[in-house]
Amino acid sequence: MALTRSFMETVKARMDRDPAFRDALLAEAVDQFLLGDLATGKALLRDTVNATIGFERLATATGSSSKSLMRMLGPAGNPTASNLFAILRAVQEEIGVRLEAIARPRRVTEPA
Repeated sequence: MALTRSFMETVKARMDRDPAFRDALLAEAVDQFLLGDLATGKALLRDTVNATIGFERLATATGSSSKSLMRMLGPAGNPTASNLFAILRAVQEEIGVRLEAIARPRRVTEPA
């Protein structure tokens, strides 16, 4: 059986060569948070951190320990809003992107 690259190596390579993919992955993480899917948002944000800034540099940027940050973004983690926004700020600064929220009215569906 042939050896293959790990998922994270593949994601990192794609983020390195395709900034639009990297930015979209971060935006999707935030979209999932806004939709209430904390587990998916944390997983996507964790992948983005691993492939960009890394947890050691993120720890320096946020003032939290790298182990604490890894736990926060792990499956059982429950980051506070202040920690989550500190992580998002540091990642945005690292990759040179600024996310913006746009409020749109809900679509009203007509009864069938």
